[in-house]
Amino acid sequence: MPRSSRSRFLRIALAAMILASSASCAMNSRGKGAVIGAAAGGLAGGIIGNQTGSTARGAIIGAVVGGAAGVIIGNQMDQQAKELEQNIPGAVVERVGEGIQVTFASGLLFGFDSDVIQSQARANLTELANSLGKYDKSSLMIVGHTDDVGSAAYNEDLSQRRAAAAASYLRNQGVTRQITTRGVGEREPVAVNTTEAGRQKNRRVEVAIYASAALQDQARRQAGGN
Repeated sequence: MPRSSRSRFLRIALAAMILASSASCAMNSRGKGAVIGAAAGGLAGGIIGNQTGSTARGAIIGAVVGGAAGVIIGNQMDQQAKELEQNIPGAVVERVGEGIQVTFASGLLFGFDSDVIQSQARANLTELANSLGKYDKSSLMIVGHTDDVGSAAYNEDLSQRRAAAAASYLRNQGVTRQITTRGVGEREPVAVNTTEAGRQKNRRVEVAIYASAALQDQARRQAGGN
């Protein structure tokens, strides 16, 4: 294994160890422990996100509970992901850890160089809002991305505005929970920026859905009662 790859592997492994420790803290007690565990999980998720190049996945992985409670959360996420896949055409729905990542191509939501949601995109976001209303104990992070055309500062600002616009639309559709937004601009590409096809893949909005502290605590109580 090349030295650079070995170093990256070790950093990710360290982040995973921190994550496991966080989940353990959350499982050792009720109430206060759940809040502490969720916060520590978010920290680990940030580290993992930096190492894997995905803020959205980092947030999901950082909220992992594990054990029987994690299985309960995962089963709920399986059902929600299946419904989202059926009801939101054009979006990519992926199960990640104990959560869900929904990816929209920016072109499906916004016009060129715009943060105004297109009329034809509203039905998809409305379906997402309906799902979030049905499964109302999850946490939410929306992450905007761009290609590398233009300045890095402008791209970061555009991606943040787009993430904020998606969050605002969901709130207007009745989503009342806190929504975290991030704009990472061109920093987390999923394809090369040297071709138009690659740039299209990089222009996207990701929605991370993962267990809130309340859902984690509910799953622990349910697991303990079984």
